[in-house]
Amino acid sequence: MSSSNEDIVDRLRAGDERAFAELVDRYSPSMLAVARTHVASREIAEDVVQDTWLALLKGIDRFEGRSSLQTWMFRVLVNIAKTRGVREKRSTPVDMHAAAQRPTSGPENFRSGDDPWPDHWVRFPAPWRESPEHRLLSAEALDLVRCELAQLPEQQRIVVTLRDVHGYGSDEVCALLALTATNQRVLLHRGRTRVRDALADYFAST
Repeated sequence: MSSSNEDIVDRLRAGDERAFAELVDRYSPSMLAVARTHVASREIAEDVVQDTWLALLKGIDRFEGRSSLQTWMFRVLVNIAKTRGVREKRSTPVDMHAAAQRPTSGPENFRSGDDPWPDHWVRFPAPWRESPEHRLLSAEALDLVRCELAQLPEQQRIVVTLRDVHGYGSDEVCALLALTATNQRVLLHRGRTRVRDALADYFAST
């Protein structure tokens, strides 16, 4: 267990409320994103995240440090989310459940709205920082980025958000979302391309 990992674990075990608040602020958005891949609504995903934080507080004394605290938290999150997702499917009438699902006729079906991360596009994605667009970004352009991100197919949106907004590495995203490396790359490429094309059109018209 790394020294930084040991420090945060020790602080949590000592009841340090500031340490817990720091974790909540840092990881809740990405935890919500991952939870949304397993449950039907944002509200249920928020419940899953809350349950995960409670599990962390109750289980921190049993944490053995065989993995990072972050990895452990997300494993707990995914287990809770999967269990909740199965339970919700069993309790939801078939017609309502079908209506709640996004179209599945192909990977490029886009859905608007229901953006789980309305306020977390805090910086331009690192792979694009050398582009001319970066130097010209305005509030209007950032609004466009948020809009395009919200309209991506769910898996693309989550992968792009985890990679480019929250800074997770490809291996971490594959582990969190149970994706193959190839699938993760394809989703990331398609999502980035959609957002980048929208920005190119925007700057061409200004």
